Amino acid sequence: MKTALLLMLAGCIQIQAGVVALTILAEARGEGKGGMAAVACVIAQRAENRSITPEQVCLQRWQFSCWNGKSEKDLDHLYKSPMADWALYLEENIHSMNRAKIGFADHYYADWIKAPYWAKGQKPVAVIGKHKFYRLKK
Repeated sequence: MKTALLLMLAGCIQIQAGVVALTILAEARGEGKGGMAAVACVIAQRAENRSITPEQVCLQRWQFSCWNGKSEKDLDHLYKSPMADWALYLEENIHSMNRAKIGFADHYYADWIKAPYWAKGQKPVAVIGKHKFYRLKK
């Protein structure tokens, strides 16, 4: 686990580096490098849309189900995944992601779950593996 601490200026909240990598691992480690990069692109797009950091995006309430009621300690085991190095790479390079590859999507969901309310009437801008990607903010 990365041990560096980031000091978030908005509210002076301390967050351990690795939040983005853990989010990517929890959400898409079974989708290969392309699927994981697509999730990283969504995180980057939301950060830009909302003028917040990628870490803040990941930890916003109800944004990523992997964090609902969980802490970094609960997800720490994901660093043992064979895809952990790739997730850490994506985290380190999140600001240079080519979001055009997924149509600047800012939402996605796994196709094995019931479509969320926000997807009703929307057309995916990309489908990668088992995830459907949407651009809701134009």
